[in-house]
Amino acid sequence: MEPISLVFYAVVCGVLSLVAPKLGAMIPRFAVGAVVGAGSAAALPSIVGMMGY
Repeated sequence: MEPISLVFYAVVCGVLSLVAPKLGAMIPRFAVGAVVGAGSAAALPSIVGMMGY
């Protein structure tokens, strides 16, 4: 996994999570979004590999 892709997904998901008011304050929402984005970016190559692409 390229570090640039990992950071990109983390930032995108973190910024998008800023509009999710159910998670509380801005910092926890950004942190949750960044973790989810980093996890999805890290898992994507494995998922694509299992699909045979």
